[in-house]
Amino acid sequence: MAQQLLMPKATAVWLVDNTALSFEQIAQFCKLHPLEVKAIADGESAQGIKGLDPISTGQLSRDEIARAEGNPNHKLKLSEPKVRVPDSKRKGPRYTPVSKRQDRPNAILWLVRNHPELKDAQISRLVGTTKSTIEQIRDRTHWNSTNLTAMDPVTLGLCTQIDLDLEVERASKGRPLPTAAELGATLEASKETEKLPFSYEREEEKEMDADAVFAKLKSLKSDRKDEDDDHY
Repeated sequence: MAQQLLMPKATAVWLVDNTALSFEQIAQFCKLHPLEVKAIADGESAQGIKGLDPISTGQLSRDEIARAEGNPNHKLKLSEPKVRVPDSKRKGPRYTPVSKRQDRPNAILWLVRNHPELKDAQISRLVGTTKSTIEQIRDRTHWNSTNLTAMDPVTLGLCTQIDLDLEVERASKGRPLPTAAELGATLEASKETEKLPFSYEREEEKEMDADAVFAKLKSLKSDRKDEDDDHY
């Protein structure tokens, strides 16, 4: 991994203010244009930027600055870092703990059933598996197909709900809208419904029995009278 200068413009500000280096030397070291370094020296650029001392950060030595000041053709070189930062690993399949690897086939089965729009590469990213395993589960040729149970990978802890939603959203972007047949539409065409005869059926009103109504009122009045007599 190539070394990079920290905060180039702030470093240029410090070098302009604290050294006798030429604009070309500072520009070459800070990966800036010489005119930009000149503008910094004239106060036309980098106003408000506090200078960063490259000596204190270990990116430049005093001897290197002195050597460049004595020779205008000398190009400043970054000092060797005292701590080596390991190179970042290339992105690959998601790592799955050993204790949860046995749950991956169940998670794959759940994804295949509930999200058929997902591609094999997306499923592989979610649960950290191989395309051959996904194909075997799709084709029911997996050695343990009879014992598999569809289980949510989020519940199993193989991926997060955010990751799953993101992959589903990506898979759905280029997918065409579902047709009426896929949605299970049951509406008939207007040409067919126009031919149907119009009919309006109203439920017959029940005839009221007047004698029964008056008998009920009389019973209520008699009960009310008995309650008044008991009260007195």
